[in-house]
Amino acid sequence: MKLIKESIEGYKGYGVPYLMIRQEEASDRLAVMLPGAGYTNQAPLFHYATDIYLQKGYDVLNVNYRYNDDFYDDFSMEELSEAIRFDVAKVIGQVLAESSYKDFCLIGKSLGTIALASELQRPLFRDAAAIWLTPLIKRPDVFDAMLTLPNRALGFIGDEDRVYDAERWNEIKTNPQMTLRLVPGTEHSLEIPGKTLASIDIMKDIMAEIEKF
Repeated sequence: MKLIKESIEGYKGYGVPYLMIRQEEASDRLAVMLPGAGYTNQAPLFHYATDIYLQKGYDVLNVNYRYNDDFYDDFSMEELSEAIRFDVAKVIGQVLAESSYKDFCLIGKSLGTIALASELQRPLFRDAAAIWLTPLIKRPDVFDAMLTLPNRALGFIGDEDRVYDAERWNEIKTNPQMTLRLVPGTEHSLEIPGKTLASIDIMKDIMAEIEKF
C-alpha cells in the first residue's frame, strides 16, 4: 500500500489533514471515511472497515478533521455543521482532482453523517454506496437524505444511543434502497458499556455486514 499524508486549508483557514491509502496498482474504486468528532479513523469501526475496503481493492481516503481542537470551542452546532461540510467537500475535491475513480463508497459516523448527507448530493456520487453509522437522524438534513436519496445504503444505530429516534428510524425503513440494523443494548460507539466481549462480537457482526454489503 502507498500512504500519502496531506492537508488542506479548511473552514476559516484551519488545517484539515487527510490520509490517502492507495493500492500498489491503480484502482478505480474509492472508499471515503468520515468519522465522528471524537470517534476517529483509528477507532474500531473505521479501522476494520478500512481493512475490508483495502482487501476489496479500493483506495481509501481517511478524512482526519479535528473538531475537538480548541479552535472550534466557540462554534455553535450550526457553524460546526457548516465547517464539516466545507472541509470534507474541499478534501474530496482535491483528491478527485488528482485521480480518476468510477466506483465509490462513503462511510460516515455521527458528525460525519452531516458531511455524508451533503456529499451524496454531488453528481459524481449519484450511484455511490453509503454506510451510515450512528447517523444523526434527529437532524432534518441527515434524516431527509436517508429517507429520500436513491443510493444503495446500509445503516447501524443502537437502541441506547442518544441520537436514536424510533419513529424516524422506522420511517427511513420505507426507503427501499436502505438496509437498516438496530443493534440492541448499544450506545453511540455501537458497543455495550461494561461488556467487552459482547461488544467485540457486535463489532464482528457489523464488519461481516459491511463486507457483505
